[in-house]
Amino acid sequence: MPEPFLIRPAVEGDIVAWLPLWDGYNSFYGRSGTTALPADITRTTWSRFHDADEPMHALVAEGSSGLLGLAHFLFHRSTTQLGPSCYLQDLYTVEAARGRGVARALIEEVYRRATAGGSPRVYWQTQETNATAMRLYDKVAEKSGFVVYRKML
Repeated sequence: MPEPFLIRPAVEGDIVAWLPLWDGYNSFYGRSGTTALPADITRTTWSRFHDADEPMHALVAEGSSGLLGLAHFLFHRSTTQLGPSCYLQDLYTVEAARGRGVARALIEEVYRRATAGGSPRVYWQTQETNATAMRLYDKVAEKSGFVVYRKML
C-alpha cells in the first residue's frame, strides 16, 4: 500500500528536509554544480515564504518517511483580470513518490489556495521535454498556447 501523505504549508523548521527537494528540483532544470543557484538566492527564497508581506508561498507533501514534494506559488496583478493571478513556479516530488498522486495533490492545493486568495487563474510552465509531468498537467489544466521568451539581464 502506498505511503499516505499530507499537503501542508512549509514551516521554518522544514528547511533541512526542504533543501534536498529544492536541490533536486533545481538539478532537474540544470542548476547544479557550477550552475547551481547561489546560496543567497536559496536563503532569500526560503525567507520570503515565511514573510507575511511577501506574495510567495510554499507547500510540502509530507509522508511518514519525510517530505515527498514541494510546490511554490505566488500571486501577482494582471492587466487582463481584476483578481490576482496565481503562478505555480516550482513543483517537484522525490522520485520514490512519483506516480502516487503527490504532484496532483500539490497542484489541487494550490488551486484551493488560489481560489481562497481571489485568483481566477493558476498557471505554470515546464520544459517542452518534460513529457512525464506533462501527462499529469494535461489532465489537470489546459495548455495556454503561449510560448515563453526571456532574456537574462
